[in-house]
Amino acid sequence: MGEQTEFEPGQRAPNDGEYIEIGEASFHTGINNPKRIHLHRGDRFPETSNHRRKWKKFNS
Repeated sequence: MGEQTEFEPGQRAPNDGEYIEIGEASFHTGINNPKRIHLHRGDRFPETSNHRRKWKKFNS
């Protein structure tokens, strides 16, 4: 099994880092101005802009 890559609001961050909102499963639907946050390991993910979005680790 691999490491989880998408996170729901309320879950705890597995590692320190930047996280960004991602859209629905379709890869071609981008999000304009997605929320970007910095969390420390164990912090809870905040609510997203809408219920269809999730959080994902941002690799710059």
